[in-house]
Amino acid sequence: MQYLQQIAFVLLAAAAIIFFSFKVKEIRRNILLGKDEPYNDNPGARWKNLILLAFGQKKMFKNPLVAIMHFIIYAGFIIINLEVLEIVLDGIFGTHRLFAPLLGRLYNWLINSFEILALGVLIVCVVFLIRRNILKIRRFISRDLEGWPRSDANYILITEIILMSLFLIMNAADTTLQERNVGHFADHLTGDFVVSGMLKPLIAGMSDSSLMALERGAWWLHIIGIFAFLNYLPWSKHLHILLAFPNAYYARLEPQGKMKNMPAIQNEVLYAMEPEMVPAESVGDPSFGAKDVQDLSWRNLLDAYSCTECGRCSDACPANITGKLLSPRKIMMDTRDRLVEVGNNIRANGSFQPDGKTLLHNYISTEELRACTTCNACVEACPVSISPLEIILELRRSLVMEGSNAPQEWNAMFSNVENNFAPWKFSPDDRDAWVNS
Repeated sequence: MQYLQQIAFVLLAAAAIIFFSFKVKEIRRNILLGKDEPYNDNPGARWKNLILLAFGQKKMFKNPLVAIMHFIIYAGFIIINLEVLEIVLDGIFGTHRLFAPLLGRLYNWLINSFEILALGVLIVCVVFLIRRNILKIRRFISRDLEGWPRSDANYILITEIILMSLFLIMNAADTTLQERNVGHFADHLTGDFVVSGMLKPLIAGMSDSSLMALERGAWWLHIIGIFAFLNYLPWSKHLHILLAFPNAYYARLEPQGKMKNMPAIQNEVLYAMEPEMVPAESVGDPSFGAKDVQDLSWRNLLDAYSCTECGRCSDACPANITGKLLSPRKIMMDTRDRLVEVGNNIRANGSFQPDGKTLLHNYISTEELRACTTCNACVEACPVSISPLEIILELRRSLVMEGSNAPQEWNAMFSNVENNFAPWKFSPDDRDAWVNS
């Protein structure tokens, strides 16, 4: 019977890892559909960003109470899952608390720490469910989250509550069986743990066989839940749990207000002023901005997959606050949805086949793009250094320069810049006339 359990466990673990690996490979391929862009400079600053933004969650602490609660869940995900290593090894080798004799007293200290953290995660998840579904904080009831995105967040919180509860129940049943000297449970006597010990009176009246079934049931459901959660991540906004780290490392190091120049435009101006600089061989017609996800950089696409859908960007956006259609969160969600659609197209056809859709117009409207004031509030607010503004600017460049689609006020400004070298309708010779007035 023990061998059958070990075989079942190994098959389950192998299947979970294989399916997860396939999905990760697909996500990587989708991200690399974007244009190449170098982000390998200044590794010292990049490692600092990774430590402060991803591990330390520096930006979250602008709201200390929420930051502490979020940090508890984050620490629970990272630290408690160290305990999964023991579960995995016990499942493979058919052992019971493999690390207990190796770590001695340290083992009890670790499990007690895990249990306190598990209780913290459980409580914080309940608080977050209340904030989302009862208090209904504005950024959690936005139209951006209608349908699946709102359900996704609730599913994750409920799953965390179940996993933490199973962990505590498993330990309570295990230590009770140790006290009764039942089978292999008596091989390693750990004594009571700080949180699960409080649950023991609730199961004290159960028979040995019922307790063994409870412990094994909690053990199996806990590890199955972890493997299921692992394979749910790539379909969920909670993929940011993994992608926050590369996203922080490849964060932009330039000042937020700095916008990228367009080499194609610079060259056009250069060639007009110095025709002798025109290359002998044609380099083809340049494209301006981005119309679809393949026209964005790989870093923009990594941003889209890393988005936590927390809504802090939209909460800080002046256009969104004043009721305009623009929502930076929706920009990121739409980019990810379109990227997934393009990826599915490639998987089905071997290469991308035109489907009559583009990110611009079919997912993100002209009205949304024009509402942006390029104030960078969304970039500053994002806890994982995502830039909706870069995507907005690239789409707007395509809209104006490829589609000649700009409002009258913009066209007047463009004309002034072209003729007067400034946005105002004054000739360069008259620009300092106000001094004499």
